[in-house]
Amino acid sequence: MRLILLGPPGSGKGTQAQRLVHRHGIVQLSTGEMLRAAVAAQTPVGLKAKDIMASGGLVPDEMVVGIISDRLDQPDAAKGFILDGFPRTVPQAEALDELLKKKHMRLDAVVELRVNESALLQRVETRVTEMRARGEEVRIDDTQEVLTKRLASYRSLTEPLIHYYSERRKLLTVDGMMTIEHVTREINRILAAIGAVEAKASKKAGGLKRIAKGAKSGAKPAARKTAKPAGKGIGASKKTTKASPKARKSTSQRSKESSRGASASSKARAVAKPRKTVRKVTKKRAKA
Repeated sequence: MRLILLGPPGSGKGTQAQRLVHRHGIVQLSTGEMLRAAVAAQTPVGLKAKDIMASGGLVPDEMVVGIISDRLDQPDAAKGFILDGFPRTVPQAEALDELLKKKHMRLDAVVELRVNESALLQRVETRVTEMRARGEEVRIDDTQEVLTKRLASYRSLTEPLIHYYSERRKLLTVDGMMTIEHVTREINRILAAIGAVEAKASKKAGGLKRIAKGAKSGAKPAARKTAKPAGKGIGASKKTTKASPKARKSTSQRSKESSRGASASSKARAVAKPRKTVRKVTKKRAKA
């Protein structure tokens, strides 16, 4: 599973990323942590990044992509990863696409946590007020002023990624204003749905392969029963002795001919009978 989490500051990306890491056994890749790790390991890319960071400059995109490339080659990233904080711009997203293509990897989804900015500012104000009431120290970057600047930067630089990944049918949007538990359940639901569509597709492909294999081997499908076989007994004899229309026609013709012959013979006998009577009378007269 390879994911990108998108969302403005305070949307809860870090919390949800940790939950996904524990649930699916994947790693969270944060560009800040990867830069610090590369600097500590004194890799070639890390040494270059160290000099740039020491001078107060921004690390170039190609250098960040190089650090991500090295990190993806490590064994713990084989199961998958979540990118948090990268990409931040469309050029970075394009560079990431090229990197994954070279490594023969596919990005599964980009999960956007959509939140209401005014509600985020209200949350920060409430949290700061509560911390001051408890006598706790408030962080410098945890104020409405800092959050307002970060939100403006997100809108101008990162929001175009929503359109970028939406065009590529990778974007999945979740309501980040729900409770943490609800957001977690919704993310897991849509990720499971992606897995269910792929499982059905593979199952269908397997069925087609089995059909093709049967056709190749020449196996004939079982014939459907279209009629019941004739049973033994009276029903069978009636069925087997039933004459065809042609046979019935010839039989009727023969019966008509026989009846005609019988009537002709009876007429002949009727004609012959008077002749016999005449002969008897003549004999009697001769005797007399």
